[in-house]
Amino acid sequence: MAKLNPNFISLILFALVVIVSAEVIFEEKFDDGWESRWVKSDWKKDDNTAGEWKHTAGNWSGDANDKGIQTSEDYRFYAISAEFPEFSNKDKTLVFQFSVKHEQKLDCGGGYMKLLSDDVDQKKFGGDTPYSIMFGPDICGYSTKKVHAILTYNGANHLIKKEVPCETDQLTHVYTFVLRPDATYSILIDNVEKQTGSLYSDWDLLPPKKIKDPSATKPEDWDDTEYIPDPEDTKPAGYDDIPKEIPDTDAKKPEDWDEEEDGEWTAPTIPNPEYNGEWKPKKIKNPNYKGKWKAPMIDNPEFKDDPELYVFPKLKYVGVELWQVKSGSLFDNVLVSDDPEYAKKLAEETWGKHKDAEKAAFDEAEKKKEEEESKDAPAESDAEGEAEDDDNEGDDSDNESKSEETKESEETDAAHDEL
Repeated sequence: MAKLNPNFISLILFALVVIVSAEVIFEEKFDDGWESRWVKSDWKKDDNTAGEWKHTAGNWSGDANDKGIQTSEDYRFYAISAEFPEFSNKDKTLVFQFSVKHEQKLDCGGGYMKLLSDDVDQKKFGGDTPYSIMFGPDICGYSTKKVHAILTYNGANHLIKKEVPCETDQLTHVYTFVLRPDATYSILIDNVEKQTGSLYSDWDLLPPKKIKDPSATKPEDWDDTEYIPDPEDTKPAGYDDIPKEIPDTDAKKPEDWDEEEDGEWTAPTIPNPEYNGEWKPKKIKNPNYKGKWKAPMIDNPEFKDDPELYVFPKLKYVGVELWQVKSGSLFDNVLVSDDPEYAKKLAEETWGKHKDAEKAAFDEAEKKKEEEESKDAPAESDAEGEAEDDDNEGDDSDNESKSEETKESEETDAAHDEL
């Protein structure tokens, strides 16, 4: 019997230890029984603007049995949450991951999720409920297409300072936020790292460690003029004698010009091609230039380090809270864990396994949509026959359309500004 390589045995044991040591705090694939684990909030129910969630795989998917929860009504607020055993990420890595698909081709709205701490009344969970972490894509028009990563510290919400572009198509994408005990983080989309850095530099959680010395002043003899006029440069002889404009030699007196009535005719002027403008000496490098003066950096007396800057000691809920003008966002495969490798594995087993089939289903749906629109398009003769009626009704329809667009824009902007 052949002996096993000791190094190979060690590798297997190490892999087993890693698997066993990984802790899954919360994992939701929205299979049977999901409603018993999630609480739909009554937020906005009284004013009839609370939206209903639909349990579905969506209009196109890689697996019709792989379902999530999808917003189903336009112009509605949505709030739902699930509880998990209270968890602290002290001395541990925190991984927050989920997938979202915007089937409606989202033009303004969010696709983010939240982690909440302490005790929360889930039936009242809404936009004003304090949270610890808010993470996920946010899209609004052409200017906002980014991943939000908002961390709460000492009661204040802090938005990441780096720009992290998000996906904007109508397919499923996986968003992963990893926070480590050394206060570093990573943001991944579809298992690809898109941003990484430190809590110290990429959020304004603490005052800066270093500041410009407020008592420092620029020395009087500091010369920060990089270029100066050449003292040896002289104006060419006759430079000022060159006129700015000269008579147009190609101009001719009009045949109907009457000098008694119109006065003496003179040719109009044109710019002189030989005129070079006001003379200025050429610039040369200043031999006394010392560079741009900057105040020296000193230790910030207001800075006090927090070795637990990364810690969220009482994480207890995961939730979705958002406003949607156009519904259709589908959330699935929610994970809270301490193991980035497990998160990658889960993403590959779900999104990775089905993404090609989902893309094919989407392409087929788009093809059918185009064919139906082509069939429904009015014939050219019909369009001409209706042109006169359209002209008569144009003003009314335009006014109605503008009114609806204004209403939608105001409601969308108001909800989006809550971020």
